[in-house]
Amino acid sequence: MNPEVGTILGLTAQKIAMGFGEHGAAFAQGTVGLLGIMLSLSAKEYDRGADIRFNENSDLRALFAAIAPAIGDTALRAKLEVAAAGAETSLRISTLNESNYALRRLLDEALIYAESNGARDIERRIWAVMKELAARRLVSLAP
Repeated sequence: MNPEVGTILGLTAQKIAMGFGEHGAAFAQGTVGLLGIMLSLSAKEYDRGADIRFNENSDLRALFAAIAPAIGDTALRAKLEVAAAGAETSLRISTLNESNYALRRLLDEALIYAESNGARDIERRIWAVMKELAARRLVSLAP
């Protein structure tokens, strides 16, 4: 698309933010300010959305490959191995999200297993990846 969605959202946010003069109602100005911030954040997320999800899915698959051999539950180990061998079939956000949701559900299963079975090394590895995932999704108002 030309111009890019991020550009359109950014310009829209600027227009909305400058759309009220001194005599506009305070509530309307606050609402427009909030909408402007939301549009700016949406533009940023549009730009990095596929990258975030693609890298998250890759990180989760790498984690599963690393921890699967240490999992004593054969059914869970098999699920981890299948997920680890998977790959993205599309870079569409909706498809990446679908994969991400499935991988995160499996991550929850692995964490429950680790916590229930005293597998502290696996638990630490899972929490480390979860911390990285959260940091990657952190939204910033800075440019």
